[in-house]
Formats: sequence, C-alpha cells, structure tokens
Amino acid sequence: MAAPHEPRADGPGQARIRLGGLAGGSTDATVVALYALTFLLVGFGLIMVLSSSSITSYLDDQGFFGGFWRQATFALIGIPLMLIAAAMPISFWKRWAWVILFAGIVLQLLVFTPLGIEVYGNRNWIQIGSFGGQPSEALKLALVVWIGAVLLKKEPLLGQMRHEIIPVIVPGAVLVLGLVLLGKDLGTTMIMAALVIGAMFFGGVSWKTLGVIAGGGLLAVLLFVVTSPNRLQRIFGFAGGHEDYSGLGWQPLHGLWALAGGGLFGVGLGGSKAKWSWLPAADNDYIFAIIGEELGLIGALLVIVLFIALALVMLRVISRARDRFGRAVVGGVLVWIIGQAFVNIGVVIGILPVLGVPLPLISAGGTALLACLLAIGVVISIARDGAKYQQELADGGF
Repeated sequence: MAAPHEPRADGPGQARIRLGGLAGGSTDATVVALYALTFLLVGFGLIMVLSSSSITSYLDDQGFFGGFWRQATFALIGIPLMLIAAAMPISFWKRWAWVILFAGIVLQLLVFTPLGIEVYGNRNWIQIGSFGGQPSEALKLALVVWIGAVLLKKEPLLGQMRHEIIPVIVPGAVLVLGLVLLGKDLGTTMIMAALVIGAMFFGGVSWKTLGVIAGGGLLAVLLFVVTSPNRLQRIFGFAGGHEDYSGLGWQPLHGLWALAGGGLFGVGLGGSKAKWSWLPAADNDYIFAIIGEELGLIGALLVIVLFIALALVMLRVISRARDRFGRAVVGGVLVWIIGQAFVNIGVVIGILPVLGVPLPLISAGGTALLACLLAIGVVISIARDGAKYQQELADGGF
C-alpha cells in the first residue's frame, strides 16, 4: 500500500503532477484557466477552419482538408512555443524587450523589400519560398513587451507627460505603427494603436497623457480615412446599409445572410451554404458568420462567452501582477486579443465597417495564430510570477 504522502500512479495525485508540469510547476487556478480557455478556442477554431475552408481548399486543388492541415500545422508549432514562453521567467522578457522590438521592426521592414507581397491592397506580407507571413503580427507582441519594460524602467518619472510620451509614443509607437500603415493596413494599425493605449492605461500612465494620445490617434485615423477613396467607400457603404450588392457591400451582406440563416441552433456543422464561394474570407475574417450559420445563435454566443472569460482571467492576472511591467504587458495583450475579437465580431454583425482583422485563435492564418499563442505564453509567464508573488505576500516575505 502506498504511503499517505506518495500519490498513486493512477490516482488523482498523478493527475495533479501532470497538470502542474503543464502549468510550469504551478496549479494556480488562473494559470490553469488561461491554458484551458486557450486550448478551447484553438480547438474550436480548428474545427471551424476545417468546415469553412473545405470548399475553397478543394477548388484550389488542395483537397477538402488543405486549409485545415495548414492551420493545424501552425497550431502544432504554436502550442509548444506558447509552453516555452510560459516557462520563461519574467526577467527574460524584461531583459530582452529592446532586442525583441528591434527584431520585430527588422521583420516589418522586409515587406518593403522584394520579399514583400501585396494581399487585398495591403503590403504587409512577406513570402519566402512556400512560406508566407505577416510580420506585423509578431510586431504586436514585440511592441507590448517593450512598452512594459520602458514603463517599468521610467517608473520614478511617470506622471510627467514628456516622460510618459518619450520614448513609448515618440519615437516608439509612431515608428512601429507608421511602418505598418505604410503597407496600407489600417485595420492592423488601429488594433496596434489600441494595444498601445491599453498597455499604457494598465501600466499606470496618467489620464491626461492618455487623453492627448487618444485624441492624436483619432485625428490620425480621420486623416488616413479621408485621404483614401477605398476607405471612404467602405465607410459610406457601411453607413448606407450594404446596398452595393455587386461591389464593396457583397461581403458584409452575405455575412449577415449567413448569420440569419443559422437561426437559434444553426444548420449543423458542415452545413453552411455561404462557404460555397458566396462569402469571401469565410475561413478568415468572416469565420464568425460561418459559426453563426452552422451552430446558430447558441454557438455564436459560446464564442463570445469564451472571449469574455479570457478577458476576466487576464484582468485577474493584472490584479495579481508583481509590478508595472506585468500589468502593462497583460493589459496590452488583453486589449489586442479581446479587442480584436470584438472588432471582428462587430464587423460581421454589421455594427462596424469592414476592417479586415481576423478572429484571434479561431480564424485561419498561421502568423496570427502563432503571435496570439506566444502572447498568451507571455501572459502565463506573468501569471505564474504573480502567483508566486501573492504567495510571498501571504507568507510575509514582504
């Protein structure tokens, strides 16, 4: 008979050991919740990518499973990377923040070389052989980690506007967002701008500085919208109720039809009609429409609930973080992933104009999935450190 302090090989003690290993040596409920929600969203995403991409993959001579296998491959790469990032001590991210940002900027600059390619009018992709990627996705993570490191370093000077703006906004964020905007990707630029404000808000920057930054950002967005006929058409098409059936209104119109066709319980997994070449980007920007069509209002609400749960868990990580770095980084990632999710959903249900951003962790897109998984890995790293910090406080270590 096993001793009382020795877990049986097939008993609950062994399960706890395995779970502790997965969570980087911690069974902290917050860490476990982050893993569980991430795996649920990625797994659900793979199922929906399989369904939504099957027809277009077949028409592209990739077989019915072409899009699924491509996304599954990136998931198999991204999950180990997430586990590695989660196992890193928080000091690693602080120490290498500047190097990570520099590497991200170098990758983004590649889009302006012969390696860069244009997709749907945006030059924010690179193609090396058979591999294509969007460097701006990696740049999101690099930027938020760097902002956290800078705010921590300048902590004694925060409260003075010039120190809160320099170098985070000027030259940092201005340079990074400018590079992405040069590729004409306004949607990604807006998400990155929100990420910057989120990181600064949770990092404790003053309201006065945040107001100045937000005001300047809104003016910049307005300028770039009014100077682009394509963007103006999107806005007016949105305001006009998608009446342009043969032009810019095609995608949002068919997205709404797909959602409406699903009703309460949906037409069944795999039963979408919109994915038969009626809805562009059915497995990417408009995958939420396919979810609504096949799984109905119930399935669509489930996705929203999962993202809300992920937001609540991240807020808990922020509340337990050891320092300003952890709060800023997790806050930035929260605004990035959760904010982008609700922007995507808002576009699909017709309350926002088409911005061309995917649904995080669910939409097809390899570099987007890798970046999100790495970002969550960093959040888990901070959550583990926060759990340790809370234990130290409980033990009277401080």
